[in-house]
Amino acid sequence: MDKFEFISPLDYRYWDKETAKLLSEEARIGFQAKVEAVLAMALAKQGICSRQIAEEIAKASEKVRAEEVYEEEKITKHDVRALANCIRKKVSDRAKPFVHFGATSYDIVDTANAVRYKEACEKTVIPELVRLEKTLIEIALREKSTLQIGRTHGQHAEPITFGFAIAGYVNRLGNRIKAIEKTKDLLEGKFSGAVGAFNGSSLFVQDPPGFEKSIMEQLGLKQCKHSTQVVAPETLLDLLNALVGAFNVLANFADDMRNLQRSEIAEVAEAFGAKQVGSSTMPHKRNPINFENVKSLWKEFMPRAITFNMDAISEHQRDLTNSASQRFVPELFAGVVASAKRLNKVCSNLVVDKESMKRNFDSCKEGIVAEPLYLLLAAKGYPDAHEYVRKKTLEAEKSGNKLMDLVLADEEITPFIEKLGKQQKEILQNPEKYTGIAEKKTLEVCKYWKAQFRI
Repeated sequence: MDKFEFISPLDYRYWDKETAKLLSEEARIGFQAKVEAVLAMALAKQGICSRQIAEEIAKASEKVRAEEVYEEEKITKHDVRALANCIRKKVSDRAKPFVHFGATSYDIVDTANAVRYKEACEKTVIPELVRLEKTLIEIALREKSTLQIGRTHGQHAEPITFGFAIAGYVNRLGNRIKAIEKTKDLLEGKFSGAVGAFNGSSLFVQDPPGFEKSIMEQLGLKQCKHSTQVVAPETLLDLLNALVGAFNVLANFADDMRNLQRSEIAEVAEAFGAKQVGSSTMPHKRNPINFENVKSLWKEFMPRAITFNMDAISEHQRDLTNSASQRFVPELFAGVVASAKRLNKVCSNLVVDKESMKRNFDSCKEGIVAEPLYLLLAAKGYPDAHEYVRKKTLEAEKSGNKLMDLVLADEEITPFIEKLGKQQKEILQNPEKYTGIAEKKTLEVCKYWKAQFRI
């Protein structure tokens, strides 16, 4: 099939070679075959089959491909039995009895998924997010002193620096990467049979949980303390929620940058190619397409957290109501990777317009002194400083006068102003210096996360 014959946009628009190696249908069957191979080797260690037979099964498992499994499934109407049959076709008669020996389908499926998702985190998700984290740190440090007006509720608030704003996302993304690192290491596998009571394996090994543990150790997974036909869903759910949390950060950052590119704000801009087109009808347009794309992908994948939680419900020892829906889980990993790559690319060439930032700041600088003025007056003993400043700001707006000119002309306030120190008075006259410890905090945050990820 040509890729344009596929249905999912992930395949024909967002496909990525490295991600596909871990998350494609070929990869899914490959990881299941890997578990079958490890099972055979574990059987040999128990003396249930010979080492030669185990190695024969392991080599055959490496050769199985998705296409042949799907052809076999047309006959069996069962995907895991089809996989086992494909392996059996590649081994001698003496080895055939030991393919899939003692296993139920989800001993293979859930265990293989845990291995696959853990590797996907280690080889694609985490490295891409760390690369983006590094880029954000570089921006934050470069712009640590760049004055910007802070915004709350979409309104001008108090001064910050642009580096401080970016450092907030450095911190949030860093925490989510750590959450992914933690939860991927808690993924569990199982080899406990059709209802989780080790019915089958207890027929041929003296210590069924020990046998299960040996398989999980070979695969680098934790062993379930208790399972039914399926692995208890919470460990995978924790990882998926961590991934959604990281996606939330990416989308929030993208949304902020998109809004800062509005024509009336124009504080940042995506780099624009010489032949790039912003609109099919408006030649002057330069749209924030990359940031909008990430927000759009997030809107597709974030709601799937509802499905992930619904998949945690299975009747008794197992039902099939999560079988089809869980096949879409790999798409979340792919969506996060695609968005992280896109953000890293656009942020590596992000244009920061310091003149626009200063212009926007200057448009409201006279009102900014309201907060430090009220706090300083209160600290010097003025009885109702907040109400006084509030009324003066309204008077300034109506009269067109500067707030501080009105305050300094008020003899009632003079004794309190005179109590202020030189630095405090300077802030009231130069509100651009009222940035708190924004620069210091930016340095602290960036230093911490650079050390955490050794970047």
